[in-house]
Amino acid sequence: MSDTALLQSIARLVPEGSRVLDLGCGDGALLDLLTRQKGCTGYGIEIDDANVLACVQRGINVLQLNLHQGLKAFQDQSFDVVLQIDTLQHLRNAETMLRETARVGRVGIVAFPNFAHWPNRLSVARGRMPVTRRLPYQWYDTPNIRVGTYKDFDALARKNGLKVLDSFGLQHGQEVRMLPNLMAATAVFKLAAARAG
Repeated sequence: MSDTALLQSIARLVPEGSRVLDLGCGDGALLDLLTRQKGCTGYGIEIDDANVLACVQRGINVLQLNLHQGLKAFQDQSFDVVLQIDTLQHLRNAETMLRETARVGRVGIVAFPNFAHWPNRLSVARGRMPVTRRLPYQWYDTPNIRVGTYKDFDALARKNGLKVLDSFGLQHGQEVRMLPNLMAATAVFKLAAARAG
């Protein structure tokens, strides 16, 4: 899936005018899209100097923070939507950041490469780690410190007391709702903290 298709698919999930926090926002392309097309406001968090500069050049509000230190600077539900798009697989504290995403946002949207996609399974069955559009690195030079599957994430969200509001796969920019663990290169979850009513 192209980066543009992924960004457009995620943007569809974000309500108009939302206050957004984008964790690991990269060059700010998604926030830029949300600002222009949906009237959203908010901040990106990024650690990489070149990406921070790219955000600034786009006019995106960006904070240079290390996500391994958590989101202590933000109060509960201070954003309508917190995004973790292709971020979770890079974090050592993935479980903590998942809970923080649900704490800081009314809704969290998480997307990551689904390691259980059938071409990946085929590669592993042949004895090799997969190299695909969504996982384009060799095993020895990947920035991903972990891999996960659609089903793994569903179990992790529930283990942490998070309510899954919606979940599906993405393949070639299209939602995959039938057998997403097998048929989609990207897993997408929309979730919230289970709050006492």
